[in-house]
Amino acid sequence: MSGTIEAKVTQRFAVPPERVMEAWLDPVSVREWMAASLRSAGLSGEMGRVEIDARVGGRFAFSDFRADREAVSWGEYRTLDMPSKLAFTWWTSPEEEEADTSLVTLILEPAGTGCVATLFHEMDAVWEPYRARTERGWERMLAALAQWLEQSGS
Repeated sequence: MSGTIEAKVTQRFAVPPERVMEAWLDPVSVREWMAASLRSAGLSGEMGRVEIDARVGGRFAFSDFRADREAVSWGEYRTLDMPSKLAFTWWTSPEEEEADTSLVTLILEPAGTGCVATLFHEMDAVWEPYRARTERGWERMLAALAQWLEQSGS
């Protein structure tokens, strides 16, 4: 990708990388922690589709219901290096998919009995005005995942 920017966020987890990666790729888990993330953003948290084909070249699709529409995000897994690295495209429109200029990379590094996650979202530079908003969205998702893992006793 040329002419790109990067959003970056970090989150500490009280569980090992294996558990974080499992919760990231399991549709039942994703439905729960993603709904919590949406509620923390003031949305209903009503999830629609949660489809995950967790393999390199596999695709995912998530949707949630908002007042006026169904918001859909989808992408393709590009790297799946269990349990330390996951890379995937992240699209919300057919135009984004066609341009193929959005890549998210999640790195999980052991830290004591838990781990630290660093998430990078590389996207076209036209999205610069939305970098901070993008970081807040990923921060909410990672925080919701950390809280869900803690509450689920994992």
